[in-house]
Amino acid sequence: MSRGSKPVSSGGGKPKAKPGDRPKARAAAARPSRGPGRGRSSGAGTRGSASPAGKKAAARKAAARVAEPAARATKRVGAVRPAARGAERGAPPARAPKSKAERGLGGDQVEGRQAVRELLLAGTRKVVEVWVVSDQDDAVLIDDIAELAQDLGVPVRDVSRTKLLAQARTEAPQGVLAKARDLPETDIDDLIKTKKSGPAPFLLAVDGVTDPGNLGALLRSAECAGVTGVVLPRHRAVHITPTVTKAAAGAIEYLPMAVVGGLPATITRLQEQGVWVVGLDMDGDTTLFDFALADEPVMLVLGAEGKGLSRLVRARCDTIASIPISGRLGSLNVAAAGALACFEVSRRRQAGAAGG
Repeated sequence: MSRGSKPVSSGGGKPKAKPGDRPKARAAAARPSRGPGRGRSSGAGTRGSASPAGKKAAARKAAARVAEPAARATKRVGAVRPAARGAERGAPPARAPKSKAERGLGGDQVEGRQAVRELLLAGTRKVVEVWVVSDQDDAVLIDDIAELAQDLGVPVRDVSRTKLLAQARTEAPQGVLAKARDLPETDIDDLIKTKKSGPAPFLLAVDGVTDPGNLGALLRSAECAGVTGVVLPRHRAVHITPTVTKAAAGAIEYLPMAVVGGLPATITRLQEQGVWVVGLDMDGDTTLFDFALADEPVMLVLGAEGKGLSRLVRARCDTIASIPISGRLGSLNVAAAGALACFEVSRRRQAGAAGG
């Protein structure tokens, strides 16, 4: 049998190769024959004697060798192309999460019995649904909430205590929570408009208060004292979280609130429109009880605990007032100080109205 002929096994298939056969065969196929007559009987050793079938097979192998690297490159590129293909087809880009500036006041989840009850009673914004834990020892107020919700057409879901606690964002939701639309923001110009039959604007502003429990308690006292509007900085201050709503016990439903970009600039703007701005600080020029505020438009400004009023806010206030302290502690909690100041202004206004 000549060197170029292919042996055929008795079974009709290819013979099993022995170790070392394939490298020799590949080497023989790669090297052209040099001696006279070598490989001529098979027609596979010289170029001139190749058959048409052999030429086609060689062409296919050559094409495969050329196409293989390109296919591998395409596969590698294709692994990172889905996003690019989507962009070429005009697919919308992924939306970035909303910033705090875009979220507004918040207040979309209300927790606590009194807070949820006032949410339903006020009717100032849409309530999506109410969750209640029905198997509670003291369920009188829970039943009242469920009845109010049903009267308003708000879905009421009886859930397990475990499920409600998993959804809650406060430590003690008291077996009830509500999901509602965010609180609407009020324009600062609307806060200082004096109604014909109402009192002069009585505003409260907070400067850098970041504790939600303090803000909630402060809002509750402010609403009870007759504050007509609240001013919150957009940055470096807490807004209306579930903890705030619970501590406020429903006050957020009745207090118009404006969110401003910069408190110092807002103070100047309000002063130009006749609002008297009083900052509250332990190092005040006068005491809270030494100046008279009857029916003038006024805004109290409270600073954060520890830091107090910021430098720019303090410089813009018309006066800085302190609260006289007789004990050994040097300051009050911001919520307590705010409550005292709000009710002092309310007391002087009532006395002025009665005397006039």
